Amino acid sequence: MKETGILLAVSSLPSAWGAGDLGDAALEWIDLLEANGVSIWQILPLNPTGYGNSPYQPYSSFAGDELYLSLEQFFREGLLENLPEPFQQDCTRVAYDQVRAWKETWLREACKKFQPDSGYQDFIAQEWVRDYAVFRAFKKANGGACWTEWPAAQRDWPQNPVEPKEFLDEIAYHLFLQYQFTRQWERVKTYAAKHGVRIMGDVPFYVGLDSVDVWAGRDNFLLDKDGNPAFIAGVPPDYFSATGQRWGNPIYDWEHLEKNGFSFWIDRIGYNQKLFDIIRIDHFRAFDTFWKIPASCPTAVEGAWIEAPGYEVIETLQKSIPNLCLAAEDLGDLRPEVTVLKDHFHLPGMKVLEFTINFQHARAYDEAAELEHVIAYTGTHDNATLLEWYRSLPAAHRRKLRKWLKREGFCNGSVPRRMIEYTLADRAETAIIPASDFLELPASARMNMPGTVGSPNWEWRLTSFTPLRAALKHYRPLIQNRKTKAETLPG
Repeated sequence: MKETGILLAVSSLPSAWGAGDLGDAALEWIDLLEANGVSIWQILPLNPTGYGNSPYQPYSSFAGDELYLSLEQFFREGLLENLPEPFQQDCTRVAYDQVRAWKETWLREACKKFQPDSGYQDFIAQEWVRDYAVFRAFKKANGGACWTEWPAAQRDWPQNPVEPKEFLDEIAYHLFLQYQFTRQWERVKTYAAKHGVRIMGDVPFYVGLDSVDVWAGRDNFLLDKDGNPAFIAGVPPDYFSATGQRWGNPIYDWEHLEKNGFSFWIDRIGYNQKLFDIIRIDHFRAFDTFWKIPASCPTAVEGAWIEAPGYEVIETLQKSIPNLCLAAEDLGDLRPEVTVLKDHFHLPGMKVLEFTINFQHARAYDEAAELEHVIAYTGTHDNATLLEWYRSLPAAHRRKLRKWLKREGFCNGSVPRRMIEYTLADRAETAIIPASDFLELPASARMNMPGTVGSPNWEWRLTSFTPLRAALKHYRPLIQNRKTKAETLPG
């Protein structure tokens, strides 16, 4: 059986309150997927977004972002006396700072009414929960500054965890938020399972410096005596950037991790396995080799490829975590060893249609290759939308693309529509299409431009399911046929 998925961030769901959340719209979305034969919902990381509102620079690898908490659920459970009036309901972009500030008032009101129960006590007994709540309390007290700039007692608290009595109320607030996030996410995940929809989560390879992961686990990273990175992560110059991408994430101390049986990775992936049916590892190639940039370098041009113990890590994960289901983001200019590593553990990789078109010969690079154990995409959160990409092509390339699609049997409709039809007809076991491509949206719907930080990245959102519901009606026969047919479908 071949599966079809749709990529849509939780933040991009419709909502009455400025950003998608885990309320009724999430369940309605699952109903829409089921009705059209879609069996995978791929999301972006759910962790609390940090610098630039990027879900790939979160404050924690375990915690959930309070932005996604449903006020509807709080109202139903009696934690809010009134359901708030709509706030930025019709905005097509998430104004993160405004929505967070507005929503916090209601979250704190719900927290005051909450009466801890046994489930709550069991939840907060987890070590990561307490560490995260303390981290957020200290961060608020320091005006949002990175932990490396905090007073010494707070900066070094994980090494000397004295009861922070003056922060107990703020700590309790964040314990409440995380408990409620876990409950609301479990409601969504259970609903998805009942309706035949698996959820593909996304785990960044690296963690952010300004995170509880680094603050409470400094020995796992290459840091100086003050906690600042000695080396940082990124990628050298490539398709996306002439100076490379200087992400700023600290580099792992692989020798230390190995001595500890890779417990950091076991805990991190193991927890995410409880949240998701499939885990997509972003920047999987770093399990093979990673780009090590001196922290003093202003760009990613300077650096060196360093080998990582990928075989040891993944083997340990598969032995330690039952029913682990991983997918590898293996895009970019890779050395062959990355594919060998991925195939050794039978992990599906990715191919993106925008990257596979050979305009010189008007064909797909891999049309003669046996590439079934992959996930085929029209694009990802890092790519231009199909319409944006097509419009950016030179006129000669656009003509060749149309000629190739016609030769392949995809003759009718817009070029983005025909490219989606081609992807759904692909031999790949799984085809995943961004919701913005189904809607044939322009550049304004792009989720992220690699190498840039902040607005307008990560902001696009739906205000209604109506246009998408209509768009999916056209593709429903192709999606349904993927489940039972292996041959190429007509255009």
